[in-house]
Amino acid sequence: MSTANGPTTPAEDLAKADMFAGLDGETLGRLAEAAVPRSFRRGQLLCVEGEPGESLLVLRTGSAVVFRTAPSGERAVLAVVRAPDVLGEVALLDRSPRSASIEALEDITALALSRQSFLDLAYRNPKVLDTVLSALGALVRRLTDQTADHVFLDLPGRVAKALVRLAEHSEDHTVELTQSQLADMVGGSRQSVNQALSTFAARGWLRTRGRRIVALDMAGLRRRAGLSSRG
Repeated sequence: MSTANGPTTPAEDLAKADMFAGLDGETLGRLAEAAVPRSFRRGQLLCVEGEPGESLLVLRTGSAVVFRTAPSGERAVLAVVRAPDVLGEVALLDRSPRSASIEALEDITALALSRQSFLDLAYRNPKVLDTVLSALGALVRRLTDQTADHVFLDLPGRVAKALVRLAEHSEDHTVELTQSQLADMVGGSRQSVNQALSTFAARGWLRTRGRRIVALDMAGLRRRAGLSSRG
């Protein structure tokens, strides 16, 4: 991994993840020693729903989509994640099969930490468990918000909120999702999402360019999503 200031170490990349940000340098070093570098190409599955959850992944670069698949083959997108997010921590803790599949939206580099390595370190350093509990709390809040959105927001409102959440984590407010993926995320048809995007574009809130959606007026999108306006 590299930045404008030179290559970053695995320990430095682990420290960027919220789950591990509060750990001391020695603990981060031990985690880094146990981690295995992984890479995935765009479109490749990082893990598949139902398979054993034997490791967690810390994204170093790139982004991915987390989704569930119905027996009919229909997808429901649960989240879009990007470096330095952590993936797979739930199955790692309860030994259950993966609860969702994850597909690379672009080329990804990651660090994989096996369940046994993670638990060995957690037993020696309770701070590691504190970080996991915080991460699980954030996951529960996100899922609760998603459930409330489907009750209280109409489809354009859900589209606006999804775009705000995704654009806020991009330096140039660019969201790289197909309209089908966005539709899967907000629980609507591709046609209805396209209509909402066209309306937003006509109002000057965004522009579309291929699979890229660039948010031009975050305040406008936030208002449509029922969020408080910032900046």
